[in-house]
Amino acid sequence: MNVFRLAGDMTHLLSIMVLLLKIHSMKSCAGISLKTQELYVLVFATRYLDIFTTYFSFYNTVMKIVFLVTSFSIVWYMRHHKVVRQTYDRDQDTFRHHLLVIPCFLLALLINHRFTVREVLWTFSLYLEAVAILPQLVLLQRSRNIDNLTGNYVFFLGAYRGLYLFNWIYRYMAEKSQLRWIPWISGLVQTALYADFFYYYIKSWKKREKLQLPA
Repeated sequence: MNVFRLAGDMTHLLSIMVLLLKIHSMKSCAGISLKTQELYVLVFATRYLDIFTTYFSFYNTVMKIVFLVTSFSIVWYMRHHKVVRQTYDRDQDTFRHHLLVIPCFLLALLINHRFTVREVLWTFSLYLEAVAILPQLVLLQRSRNIDNLTGNYVFFLGAYRGLYLFNWIYRYMAEKSQLRWIPWISGLVQTALYADFFYYYIKSWKKREKLQLPA
């Protein structure tokens, strides 16, 4: 544990809390991509299989449970809640997210640390998380006008991955841990996908204007 990892975890948790706040308080999931949320369910489900077999720490176990429960809850709300589901914009959220799953899984079969079921699934979760935000970014670009909670959710989600990059750099330099190319490159790709959003988010924040993305 170091300050970058802790900050990354808390920022990730904050992004989920912001999204749940939007869903609970506004009874709305407008501007939120169900496709991205379904991809995150798959990410956490394949990454945290060791929760049933390996104990690292109380903190580690609690965070895994929180991310699993909240990701499934968000998808349930968007699909089944009688009020929230009516606010979901199916016509705009048309990204074919299954086209991301298959290449990521094939890549995990080819490039991994060890060819075991758990290691391949863990690697798959990293590859998939790197691109899971794409349906959300496409939806925001189509809708143009973005409410504050949705904008904050995406910003905190991107900031979390950026902080994790600093975490890996810190661990490599201070703890002399091994250089792990798979999470590093996946993290860089994921952070790069947010670059355009970050630019317009910070620009709108400085000018105190409503966040808008170019078409």
